[in-house]
Amino acid sequence: MLVGEIEVLVLTEGYVRLDGGAMFGVVPKPLWEKKIPADARNRIRIAMNCLLIRSGGKQIVVETGAGDKWDHRMRDIYGLEGETRLPELLTARGTPVTDVDLVINTHLHFDHCGWNTRRVNGRTVPTFPRARYVVQRGELEHAKHPTERDRASYLAENFLPVEEAGQFWLLEGDREVAPGVEVLRVPGHTRDMQCVRISSRGQTAFFFADLVPTTAHLPYPWIMGYDLYPLTTLEHKKRLLPQAAQENWLCLFAHDPEVPAARLREQDGRLVAEPVPLD
Repeated sequence: MLVGEIEVLVLTEGYVRLDGGAMFGVVPKPLWEKKIPADARNRIRIAMNCLLIRSGGKQIVVETGAGDKWDHRMRDIYGLEGETRLPELLTARGTPVTDVDLVINTHLHFDHCGWNTRRVNGRTVPTFPRARYVVQRGELEHAKHPTERDRASYLAENFLPVEEAGQFWLLEGDREVAPGVEVLRVPGHTRDMQCVRISSRGQTAFFFADLVPTTAHLPYPWIMGYDLYPLTTLEHKKRLLPQAAQENWLCLFAHDPEVPAARLREQDGRLVAEPVPLD
């Protein structure tokens, strides 16, 4: 699809299952299960939606999904379906990993940066050999020294080889990283998560990362239990979601398995998503 003159493609890298209670925080199960049903282990199926952006001659990947380094135990816990295949999806769209200029990680949880690296001849190396990987400096520092509460969300092999290769572009706040492509620091889920705004010719697309992971999370208090700073998440949702509706943004959701792209409108005092077909 086009956002002005910028091409934006949604690539669904795969599907996992996370605990429904953790995904919806304080929202009671009888409410959230109407939106996304749980399996026998109380897990809900979510997508890992990545983006391929082409702007100003740059090929940009946003998020890299789960990767190929999961063992059997991890696959069982998180219900990983089949093989993840982001490199194949990119090649099918005309962008092999060797042609990628930038990789934007909104944060470094394992389901957002798994294909940052891959195993080659027994070594873990960056998947995108000439790309700069864009992340907030504070996010990388936290990933290397997580708390007991969120340690399981970070896998060092997804980011340390990138650091060792000198391929990180570490930011400290908002920054335009390519023509019409900005990253905006939006803390809440983590202290230094970033979202991505794409702007061209008066049109805007916004990748909400884990601020609003699915369309089921549009109500302001529907906030993940995983969030380290839920009241900050609430503040940003109340600021950004009305703006998205008023300005007719193309809203892109990192984990929605059915509606990765939508426009928002107000209906009976609440925001609802109108799905946008993917080209």
